Amino acid sequence: MTNRYLFRVAEQLFSISGDERWLMAASNLAPFRVADEAYADSDLCFAVTMESVERFGEVVGYEHFFTDNTQDDMPRIEVYRAEGGGFPTSNAQQGEGGWLFRVAQLAKAPTCCEIRMSADFRRATLTVLADLKRVTLRFAIDNAVMLLFAFATAHKGILEMHASVVVHEGKARLFLGHSGTGKSTHARQWLAQYHTAYLLNDDNPVLRVDQDGKIWVYGSPWSGKTPCYRNERVPVAAIVQLEQAPQNEIQPLAPAQAYAYMLSSCSGMKVLHEAMDGLHDTISRIVLGVPMLKLRCLPDKAAARLCYEATK
Repeated sequence: MTNRYLFRVAEQLFSISGDERWLMAASNLAPFRVADEAYADSDLCFAVTMESVERFGEVVGYEHFFTDNTQDDMPRIEVYRAEGGGFPTSNAQQGEGGWLFRVAQLAKAPTCCEIRMSADFRRATLTVLADLKRVTLRFAIDNAVMLLFAFATAHKGILEMHASVVVHEGKARLFLGHSGTGKSTHARQWLAQYHTAYLLNDDNPVLRVDQDGKIWVYGSPWSGKTPCYRNERVPVAAIVQLEQAPQNEIQPLAPAQAYAYMLSSCSGMKVLHEAMDGLHDTISRIVLGVPMLKLRCLPDKAAARLCYEATK
């Protein structure tokens, strides 16, 4: 049976349509589901339709744009752009461009899903292999929705971040860092040091600048290896870049340094000028709107205390 469900993340409404068995695999989306009546009060940010195939054939009607497969233990994403600006699917408007993404769970693994997107990233078809296991199906749904969310909101004052977020005393701290830097470890030190602190998200929170210029961080359905799917928003106290070091020290980041690190830590179609314009404006407002610091630290409670004192 085909169903359509509505979800809201960071004030953005989107829909997913497909076989109910497939949607049940994405249980992480459940806290963000809203009633159908929500559609009457808000435009859809984007809509995803799910379908299945026995196997994927050759790519036809698209030109290869780029492939992201820099690490063997990370997903491979192949990106194709429609030839001549056309979007060769039945639900496209004439003259509209489009995109095709082929995704594998690992760099050298076979393709497990295909995502065809309209040029404005507001409509997409997610195609999965008919015999996908539940865990791989969830991977496919998560990647499709995460990509669309990042692309469709680039001009809305929204950033999908790669960060860990801890909330303490009603304010949030975002910890940025490359994989293996210790974001989750530092977050756990906060939870151990401050008993009222809690984890909002451990991998993909969403930042949003509202119309008044206030900066909020939202929980999301995507939290990496840590199941933490809180549907709430919290004002941002600070954004902290982490770096492992033999001692604990913290200092402010210069605006140029902060901008560069924010850009490297957010998701988006950065090869498109239109998308980059939106990302640039949002990053600039965030860098100027909240404290940005660099914490060189050990994996201990003292580092959490130092960070708290510098950001309270």
